[in-house]
Amino acid sequence: MFKSVSAFSPICNPKLCPWGKKAFIGYLGDNEDTWNEYDATELIKAGSTSSFDDILIDVGDNDSFLTAGQLLPENFSNACNDVNQKITVRYQQGYDHSYFFISSFIEDHVKFHAQRLLI
Repeated sequence: MFKSVSAFSPICNPKLCPWGKKAFIGYLGDNEDTWNEYDATELIKAGSTSSFDDILIDVGDNDSFLTAGQLLPENFSNACNDVNQKITVRYQQGYDHSYFFISSFIEDHVKFHAQRLLI
């Protein structure tokens, strides 16, 4: 369905973080089993996604959501490694969860997608 995937500071495993749990309960109800089909890490674990030549994720190492345990990119990365899905997670030194962070690295993401769409 998709040829490429990238993200800036995504909530990678929402069923395991406070913010994600609150959203899932609000939108999907209390049954945690139904949450799996909306959780990127769980979808990768289950093999429910297409295989990509790479997935690009950028996270600022000063992102307060990262340090508060909300983003959980390490869970997604571990799941990708478990199923041999290549992933590139870049922790950008000194950046937080701001417009400046995204504007600093958006060109990399556009090029990442352009390379895959031209194949």
